[in-house]
Amino acid sequence: MIQVPNTLRLKVGGSGRMGAIDPAAIAKAEAALKSLSGNFAQWLQDEITKLEAARQQVRADGMTQETMESLYLRSHDLKGLGTTYGFPLITRIAGSLCRLIDEKEKRTSAPMPLVDAHIDAIKAAVRDDIKDVDHPIGKVLVQELEARVAETGA
Repeated sequence: MIQVPNTLRLKVGGSGRMGAIDPAAIAKAEAALKSLSGNFAQWLQDEITKLEAARQQVRADGMTQETMESLYLRSHDLKGLGTTYGFPLITRIAGSLCRLIDEKEKRTSAPMPLVDAHIDAIKAAVRDDIKDVDHPIGKVLVQELEARVAETGA
């Protein structure tokens, strides 16, 4: 067995200590994030409003490349922000929706009832304050959505 040396520690500043990363700077960043957390509920609602507007645009104009791109971008934003805003369940549901409509050439043929189910699940998670993927309802819901997406071949 060949033992490969771990050079990462040397690259970030040496042995056993945090190296060039200042613990005070980390603490300051964590405090800043905590002070912003009071805004998370409103910011999350703003993102959901954008997602719902994108869905309504699809309903009004049909499943075009443009309307589905907008829907994809909104779901992708929620995938990235859900956990930050305290809703890891939303991250996972939005991730499932992204998988469903990820391929540009297949977006316009995605089953709209399944797209709707994802959006409705995101809205229900916020409405009912279901944040964690281990919540009994959230767990069953996300597993079912992911199974349906897998059935589509996405």
